Amino acid sequence: MACQFPDDFKCPISLEIMTDPVILTSGHTFDRPSIQRWLNAGHRTCPITNLPLPEQPSLIPNHALRSLISNYILVSPLKSQPDQPSPTYSRPRLEPRELISSLTSRSSSSETKLDSLAQLNRLSKRDPAIRRHLTESGAVSAVLRCVNSPEQALGEKALSLLLNLSLDDDNKVGLVAEGAIGRVVAALKSGSPDCRAIASTILTSLAVVEVNKATIGAYPDAIRNLVRIIKYGEGREVKEAATALYTICSFPDNRRRALDCGAVPILFQIAELGLERAVEVLGVLAKSKEGREEMGRIDGCVGILVKVLKNGSARGVQCALLTLDFLCRYSELMCREAGREGVLEICVSLVEDENEKIRRSASSLVQTLNGNRLMW
Repeated sequence: MACQFPDDFKCPISLEIMTDPVILTSGHTFDRPSIQRWLNAGHRTCPITNLPLPEQPSLIPNHALRSLISNYILVSPLKSQPDQPSPTYSRPRLEPRELISSLTSRSSSSETKLDSLAQLNRLSKRDPAIRRHLTESGAVSAVLRCVNSPEQALGEKALSLLLNLSLDDDNKVGLVAEGAIGRVVAALKSGSPDCRAIASTILTSLAVVEVNKATIGAYPDAIRNLVRIIKYGEGREVKEAATALYTICSFPDNRRRALDCGAVPILFQIAELGLERAVEVLGVLAKSKEGREEMGRIDGCVGILVKVLKNGSARGVQCALLTLDFLCRYSELMCREAGREGVLEICVSLVEDENEKIRRSASSLVQTLNGNRLMW
């Protein structure tokens, strides 16, 4: 028989398993093609709550959920095979209650805790009831104690379980109250590359709740460690850290904190190397006066954004357009540089683009540049 996917993995609009889950500003997750069609049809309300949305709603990639869906597909059998012998495990499969007891017991060995975490990870991916039982049983404190274990495998499994728990809206504030942020930030600083990537994704998941954005940003070194990963990390950890920074910086006070940590020059360096998520973060930071002033001090910043306009994905192009629009509205110098870089000509070619957001953003930037052409 076909495997049954958790309802959390299904798009509320299409009712199909999500391949590119994104978080709407209302806090609900949809598959990107489905919610994009809804928005392109002119709707400016959340399909679930019917609450109004901004004129240009943000679609935040839900990397945490996408990772869970991918992992579930990898480990879930597509059909049962009763004629084959059951696999042999090094340890017996225990009930959740027994696993939690082993995890929370101070006398349990590291090996026992590691096995309990592995089994609870597998179970919690598929069953919201297991995740609820974990939080209600008081197991979260034991999971958090394992997060910063000197044993790398134990810390990674604990972070993965914490990520599973963070996906439920009811848990996001509760995990913060339990002290999750401090443990996660410590993993950002001293964990392995895999641990840093998972820790970043946890912050992205927790920051879906508005109040958590302020709490995370105010926590000592949270944003500083994300910026540090973007600067010195590699591969997945850089992408996840940039996504977390993007989500957190939708809260205005956190933009200033990111600027104080020297994020702007680092983001431009990474954007020039081809990481478009850095451009997404720049688009958020450009909303603040201080962010625009900082960008104005970066030599060649317009040229870097122009490269994205010419070679980037649809999302990258849109973010580059928005960033340039912010810069050109508030800086004569940026307008002149944009003129020299041929931005107006590029925008004119984009006003007929098939992507509605790109068309709107390009049209807005054309108006900004035409209104300031005397400055060139």
